[in-house]
Amino acid sequence: MKRVFNPPVVRKPFGAYNHGLLVPPGASLLVTSGQLGISPDDKIPPDVTRQADLCFQAIGAILEEAGMTYADVIRISGFVTSREDFPAYMVVRDRYTLDPKPVSTLIVVGGFTRAEFLVEVEVTAAKVF
Repeated sequence: MKRVFNPPVVRKPFGAYNHGLLVPPGASLLVTSGQLGISPDDKIPPDVTRQADLCFQAIGAILEEAGMTYADVIRISGFVTSREDFPAYMVVRDRYTLDPKPVSTLIVVGGFTRAEFLVEVEVTAAKVF
């Protein structure tokens, strides 16, 4: 269904993602808002690993409500407040992504709406129904 593009003239991806994915015509697209590391009862864990897990759990619930799964995710954009959090974030991201791996961007930002937030994640998913 999705075609993967990792041309040999482009440096191999740094992690578990692809440089490009082509979605077939007629696919429905789902775009999520950025999800923060906060539980439904407003608790914010103090570490990036648990916050990232909450982000991906929220995204999973949105995907499920749309009739999709992580297999349908084609793009992930992750935002962290510290370069030191890259490895921990990527371990969590890689637990949730399925093949073919989505394209992925990870950016260090100066902060979020509240100082306690360490990570935010948004996705785009595509599925032919």
